[in-house]
Amino acid sequence: MPLHLPVVKPLLQRALREDIGSGDITTKSCISPLLQATAIIRAKQRGILCGSPLIAAIIHLVDPSIKVILHKIDGEEIREQEIIALLHGSARSLLMSERVIVNFLQHLSGIATITNTYVREIGKSRTILLDTRKTIPGLRHLQKYAVKIGGGENHRLGLYDMVLIKNNHIKAVGSIRKAVQLCRANAPSKKIEVECASLDEVKEALETDCEIIMLDNMGVAILTKALALIRRRKKVEISGGITLANIKKVANLGADYISVGALTHSVPALDVSMKLSFS
Repeated sequence: MPLHLPVVKPLLQRALREDIGSGDITTKSCISPLLQATAIIRAKQRGILCGSPLIAAIIHLVDPSIKVILHKIDGEEIREQEIIALLHGSARSLLMSERVIVNFLQHLSGIATITNTYVREIGKSRTILLDTRKTIPGLRHLQKYAVKIGGGENHRLGLYDMVLIKNNHIKAVGSIRKAVQLCRANAPSKKIEVECASLDEVKEALETDCEIIMLDNMGVAILTKALALIRRRKKVEISGGITLANIKKVANLGADYISVGALTHSVPALDVSMKLSFS
């Protein structure tokens, strides 16, 4: 997913309103409106940068006169103490924007970094790493962008762009076959994926015209049997219980995709700082 700044602008505005509110009382009390400063944004640990276009987008919502010089761009590796960007202008504006800028950089760079770690662990396997819909509400566009920056790929963006028949759908209509028939009739242009939790469900899904079979929360022994049943007649996604400790072993089974919710739902932030210089 590419980054569309007009799409995320309302989110950035809300973030600034949330933090600044009626005004930064500390900065207004201490800092002259005439004081100029340079803000230095640095990485405090090694990782993959994501969110650099947001720096100017955020600061210019507060003060369009601030000058922004990027030293690193999204997708580049950043090392500890490496400068990411320099910002120059009103010290008041820089201080008011600091936390929002750093929060976005830390969160998105954390996602890009852990995604890249998973991708490197998969190595030369044909298997593609996917994200999920397990995103923080309101941040999906940015989080999925960060996955792409880290080298992963995006699964469906929402409920609207692809059919994914899950256990509750199957229970509601009575069978995988019936669910696929209904979705094919009502959404004929969309790809259909079926979630399967057993070999019997895999066999039933193989008898439908779905395009993708998801093997959900299966151990390696069952996954091996399921892949042998499918024999590349359908695309295969493996999901559930995937960690850095086991993803290489699972990828070597030969599935088309592995999805990992942890890329977005519980990723640690990458440490980033923004310090002002008044000289």
